[in-house]
Amino acid sequence: MSERGGNGPVNRVAVDVGGTFTDIVMLHGSTQFSAKILTSADAPERAVITGISDVLDQAKLTFNDIDALILGTTLATNALIERKGARTALITTAGFRDLVEIGQEDRFAQYDVFLQKPRPLVEREWRFTVEERIDAQGQVRIPLNEEQVVALAAELRAQQFESVAIGYLQSFINPQHEQRTAEILRDLLPGVTVSLSSEVCPEIREYERLSTVSANAYVQPLVAGYLHRLQQQLATRGLRVPPYLMTSGGGITTLENGIREPVRLVESGPAGGAILASNIASQLGLQKVLSFDMGGTTAKICFIDGFQPQISRSFEFGRVHRHQKGSGLPIRIPVIDLVEIGAGGGSIARIDHLQRLQVGPDSAGSAPGPVSYNLGGELVTITDANAQLGLLDPASFAGGKVELNVGKAAAALTQQIGKPLGLGTDEAALAVTEIIAENMANAARVHATESGKQVDSYTLIAFGGAAPLHAARLAGKLGIDRVVIPHAAGVGSALGFLWAPASYQAVRSFYQRLDNPDYPAVNALLETLSEQAYRIVQQADETAEVTLQRSVYLRYAGQGHEVAIPLEGQHVDEQELTALHERFTRTYRQLYGRSLDHVAVEAISWTVTATTAAPEIAFPAPGEPIVPTAGAAERTIYSLQQQQRIQVPVVTRADIAQTGQRPGPLVVVDPETTTLVDERFTVSSTREGHLLLERQPLSGVAQ
Repeated sequence: MSERGGNGPVNRVAVDVGGTFTDIVMLHGSTQFSAKILTSADAPERAVITGISDVLDQAKLTFNDIDALILGTTLATNALIERKGARTALITTAGFRDLVEIGQEDRFAQYDVFLQKPRPLVEREWRFTVEERIDAQGQVRIPLNEEQVVALAAELRAQQFESVAIGYLQSFINPQHEQRTAEILRDLLPGVTVSLSSEVCPEIREYERLSTVSANAYVQPLVAGYLHRLQQQLATRGLRVPPYLMTSGGGITTLENGIREPVRLVESGPAGGAILASNIASQLGLQKVLSFDMGGTTAKICFIDGFQPQISRSFEFGRVHRHQKGSGLPIRIPVIDLVEIGAGGGSIARIDHLQRLQVGPDSAGSAPGPVSYNLGGELVTITDANAQLGLLDPASFAGGKVELNVGKAAAALTQQIGKPLGLGTDEAALAVTEIIAENMANAARVHATESGKQVDSYTLIAFGGAAPLHAARLAGKLGIDRVVIPHAAGVGSALGFLWAPASYQAVRSFYQRLDNPDYPAVNALLETLSEQAYRIVQQADETAEVTLQRSVYLRYAGQGHEVAIPLEGQHVDEQELTALHERFTRTYRQLYGRSLDHVAVEAISWTVTATTAAPEIAFPAPGEPIVPTAGAAERTIYSLQQQQRIQVPVVTRADIAQTGQRPGPLVVVDPETTTLVDERFTVSSTREGHLLLERQPLSGVAQ
């Protein structure tokens, strides 16, 4: 990613479009400027332009002065979860129309008689079939019936479909039928987007492949429209560099690639947060970190070991049951391995039919927003509860962009939560925050168990607009003793974008047995994947050195899942396969405690990841001290530990840096967030400007 910079500081801008707020960060050299704007859900580009203009005004610069611009968005995520994507058709092989509903032919909750499986993105009446068949070796058994495709194009036009997903059997081995179908449809249906499974997800397992290409087609018109409008508006305002996109795997890519494969953008915001946490872990020498990113709509939790987040090849979206594997729809893309739940400042609280308090996963978003925003919202949210508890300054919330109406929030809390449960207003607000804290703690426990990790041995790094308010309570529930609140925590995910390298992972399934491999075919495939990945990364950064990392997914014959093992040589030969077999055996023993030495080993999929080095960017220096609003040197808050309202000091990071370690309870204010240090913790400042909360044993105080 080339940058001009001239003789002055380089100006890097990152934008994270969330479900509630759009966060913008600009680094002018090592000086940071930031803004937090309510997301304009109807036209996300409007908030992006407003926010970039805000930070440029702060720095007295123009769009022409920007040297690098990186964008992350939840647009694709929200469209999938809320089912607000394009009118999409799916074309597949005759006889396999219902594969997206058959799925894996299993039940994620074996004994739940009321079980409801996730609804496919493409309804049955919008799924069409064509006569064609390619076998597992890539040989054509039934030629593509092009007359059916032409007739189908007329039907798609009549039903006004906006997007088409094509997924034929075995197309990951031989894509010619998908490619020919796409040629016909693009000629006959100009303006309709077409996604091919052989391009989006060229891997075995038809259900996951069809689900992934359906998701790509479903969000493609929406994402393409947003990105084209944004690009045009940025160019009109004088932006001279191409904008780049953050991907779910932790790398950046071009706008063109993002438009072609928008499904890779689904977890772009959380990926930026994981990169930020990784950099802070490296900066502070923390080998084991749990990143906690809580914004206005969701909370994200990610384990980071040895300064590197784990990358997965798949994840689920739209889970019917929280934390339950198999209850969502699968997407196979490179993604940072994290767990995401509907727990943000805008998460809605309600009493269910069993008179239980439930919080989330649905959110009030930016419109109408929480009750306290005074923008028409009527349902109580976490932000309303925090405002009632005295944890938010109504005048300076979100950098002063939103003035909170605490009285209105209190009335709604009393009516919707307090009276049904027989609680006072403060107790109702506390109950809302306690439920969401337990939901987040449970998500972390489940993720730790699934990953084989001991959560209380980790340091919590909390960022996002809402996380610093809840970090101490979450740490207490998880038995974590240290919490780091980074400098610029309120816009942490956006800041993380600036450390992301250009990256792309190319993958293709190609079955081989290690005891009888086709060396020329394997090496030809790796060469093709290398050229594809290298070309896409070079488009994003023409001047940087590109590194290629090759891997293969191996399993014992007859097994249903694979283990990723790196390839160390440039080419696969007998010596490399011998070493590969040894690495697989060693890794398998580490994972499962034994190996099956008498069973043949199979290679299923091959991947090549091209990446540049991460940008060498100094962490931004702490900004100017925040002066609390008049009369706000102290604040009355409701204490969970003492079960009553108490007076606590309101301080800035600069105060903590000057006075050294201080015991809680107290409140630390930042431009975009607030940190609650309760009675169980002390707070100090690291030399880098981060807040460090450390738990202290207190006799007679609830832990």
